[in-house]
Amino acid sequence: MPDRGAEIAAFLARNGWRGAERRHLTGDASFRSYERVFADRRRAVLMDAPPDHEDVRPFVAIAGYLVARGYSAPAVLAADEAAGLLLLEDLGDDLYTCVLDAGGDEAPLYAAAVDLLVDLHRELPRGLDVPPYDDARLHREVDRFVDWFLPEITGGPAPKAVRAAFTAAWGEVFPLVRAGPEALVLFDYHAANLMWLPQRRGLARVGLLDFQDAVIGPAAYDLVSLLEDARRDVAEATAAAMIERYLAARPGIDRDAFAAAYAVLGAQRNVRIVGTFTRLWRRDGKAHYLEHLPRVWRHIARDLAHPALAPVRRWLDAHVPAERRGRLR
Repeated sequence: MPDRGAEIAAFLARNGWRGAERRHLTGDASFRSYERVFADRRRAVLMDAPPDHEDVRPFVAIAGYLVARGYSAPAVLAADEAAGLLLLEDLGDDLYTCVLDAGGDEAPLYAAAVDLLVDLHRELPRGLDVPPYDDARLHREVDRFVDWFLPEITGGPAPKAVRAAFTAAWGEVFPLVRAGPEALVLFDYHAANLMWLPQRRGLARVGLLDFQDAVIGPAAYDLVSLLEDARRDVAEATAAAMIERYLAARPGIDRDAFAAAYAVLGAQRNVRIVGTFTRLWRRDGKAHYLEHLPRVWRHIARDLAHPALAPVRRWLDAHVPAERRGRLR
């Protein structure tokens, strides 16, 4: 395998960025990392996605679709898909999380993000090859809980009967997520992946990041992702107002069916996140993810309050004591 640093330097040189200054920008829960690059008063963002772990082609395709729709996804300036290298438009530093942490008003930012979802969900994408968010994937994702979290509190792998009961409980509730409309689900639609671009107009004020895992699935999913954020608390009044804002803009949706789908998707997503964050700690040494677990468990408690989640609530009551629903250490 060629030296990764040399490969990146050659990629930049081929695309007009020879000798560019590079500064580490961020990494995430995947194998991707990002750098900001500077040359001749220009700047861009380098995505380094090692091809043995990541595939950048979905990002390129979805970014093209979103930009064509007039949304502020980063334009792809250069790509070596085989090498897992992309040079992207730099949307700046004003992540929603940064703006909010600096005292920004939560309501207008979330309203803009919800309005973008309403517009995105008006039609299914044509000519965009993204996978379905089917029940098999829902089950695979939520299984991370019994694969990673449950052994931490029981001291060993989940017995077959316990795992079978877990699968059966989710199998009872997953049909409820199919009652509402489907849409392009960006999947990681939350404050840490949204940019605030007030110099732009309308829906373009919301910058979009980290959408390569997009699927075709229940329209409620991205609203759950936005409002049941694993990394920050969204005010209850804001969350309620944003759900109402979305539903008011889509009057044809059955509100009761949507509420059930929202609760099931919220529970599924948050239970999956508990498993994922446990894995990131135990396998990858990323202990900082554990600090978010109490918040995620609070989301789960709210989701389980919906009557539709009774099968899952019974399983958790039987196998996860209340005192273990929080920090692992």
